[in-house]
Amino acid sequence: MVMFKVSKVETNPIDGQKPGTSGLRKKVKVFKQPHYLQNFVQATFNALPANQVKGAIIVVSGDGRYWSKDAIQIIIKMAAANGVRGVWVGLNGLMSTPAVSAVIRERTGADGSKASGAFILTASHNPGGPHEDFGIKYNMENGGPAPEGVTDKIYQNTTTIKEYYIAEDFPDVDLSTEGVTKLGGPEGEFDVDVFDSANDYVKLMKSIFDFESIQKLVASPKFTFCYDALHGVAGAYANRIFVQELGAQESFLINCVPKEDFGGGHPDPNLTYAKELVARMGLSKANPEANPPEFGAAADGDADRNMILGKRFFVTPSDSVAIIAANAVKAIPYFSSGLKGVARSMPTSAALDVVAKHLNLKFFEVPTGWKFFGNLMDAGMCSVCGEESFGTGSDHIREKDGIWAVLAWLSILAYVNKDNLGKDQLVSVEDIVRGHWSTYGRHYYTRYDYENVDSGAAKELMANLVNLQASLSDVNNIIRGIRSDVADVVQADEFEYKDPVDGSISKHQGIRYLFADGSRLVFRLSGTGSEGATIRLYIEQYEKDPSKIGRESHEALAPLVEVALKLSQMEKMTGRSAPTVIT
Repeated sequence: MVMFKVSKVETNPIDGQKPGTSGLRKKVKVFKQPHYLQNFVQATFNALPANQVKGAIIVVSGDGRYWSKDAIQIIIKMAAANGVRGVWVGLNGLMSTPAVSAVIRERTGADGSKASGAFILTASHNPGGPHEDFGIKYNMENGGPAPEGVTDKIYQNTTTIKEYYIAEDFPDVDLSTEGVTKLGGPEGEFDVDVFDSANDYVKLMKSIFDFESIQKLVASPKFTFCYDALHGVAGAYANRIFVQELGAQESFLINCVPKEDFGGGHPDPNLTYAKELVARMGLSKANPEANPPEFGAAADGDADRNMILGKRFFVTPSDSVAIIAANAVKAIPYFSSGLKGVARSMPTSAALDVVAKHLNLKFFEVPTGWKFFGNLMDAGMCSVCGEESFGTGSDHIREKDGIWAVLAWLSILAYVNKDNLGKDQLVSVEDIVRGHWSTYGRHYYTRYDYENVDSGAAKELMANLVNLQASLSDVNNIIRGIRSDVADVVQADEFEYKDPVDGSISKHQGIRYLFADGSRLVFRLSGTGSEGATIRLYIEQYEKDPSKIGRESHEALAPLVEVALKLSQMEKMTGRSAPTVIT
């Protein structure tokens, strides 16, 4: 057996290693600085309970973005030096974020071992490449992101770190071939298990959904669909699930070869960046498709986000989670005994709230960040949840899951069409959504993103919005001066969340203006960018009148958009005359 030695390397703290809502994200050139990644990894090992490091199994994989394979080799060598018993790595270093969560929760090693956590190398929906973004986050033994107590400790450790441990003579592991590499060190045997995580993930999906009913839908000559992985890690699962398991044609898959730079694109599944899918689904104004598929979906870089489209029809993520929740019990076997509860992030539209009330379900509104859903799920209080930022999931794992969301929609389509496959026309995605609106009302909704804004200007804008909340009468006077056809603000606050499970309190989670007619304006600084600040503005108008649910979103939301931009002094404060992205 090859033996390795442990080296102790002296280092100094590096500024700016505070994890955001989804780990630490910076430009590749920052991560490639001497000791940068090593400091953060050692700070993480030092923050974890000893039994989750010494003698433990950890997962190390990611979305395949540029520099991932180098980072994986570094982390393997540091894991060995820190007394970890073994590392599980996805074939070619690839493993989607939801698959990592599933592996932690479900996979058992040959010796009966289970993983205690994972380093996930991803910057999610951010671009990849030598001059773009890299990221790292740690997930715990429940499969979910590290809670704030752990990430705060990691950050504190990065400010005081003096040394890290690494097995510098440890040979690089071949990530392109499945198999186990065994080496020996001062604390005993150390194994690296390279495996194809698609096997575990497909097994889990087949335990949740009725693949046979979906196969019947896919086999119908009237049903076509298009799945776009945007050259992210979802491509490593797409052929296996959609083609091999469900019988779809390979031509239904586009951009499903994972690439280190995501093919030069921006792997964010929205109407702005998923240009090829949007055109194919008939939603491109410049080049409309003559005969679009019935169903379309896209994934982000690490496959935890999703976008759902019908023929010439976009489903908002807020509507998507509400529709999945409304149909889950009858359409998805996993939920046949009922939902334990539902939850959404605070900026997500209130469409899910209406479903929860209608179906008498427990409902929770949480801050942005999947770890808050994880707490509820671990306590058996939540089955289905979602975020407006194209994230949807359930308690099968502790991350949002883009392919799960696509299979949920295919299950709903299969259910509503089960007696319809031999008829002239299928019930469409648009039919399902409009039927939902007629029952529950419609939440017109949009999000404006102002990316890479000067951080000082962004903080000043947010502070001004908080100061305005001191007098609602003054706020309403300002609004009347902008638009007389907008309802009064009846509540305004900075969202604060007390976790019903552990009692922890999360403050400063976004600024809310709530209107008498159920409309909302929400302003929030995002923690997912790698530089500067991103201001997110969420605009929502609720409409119960059936005669008014068919309007175009931009028309219905125009008054509130004008109020939001002028109330916040967006252009004056940021210098931006228009958002970077509208979704």
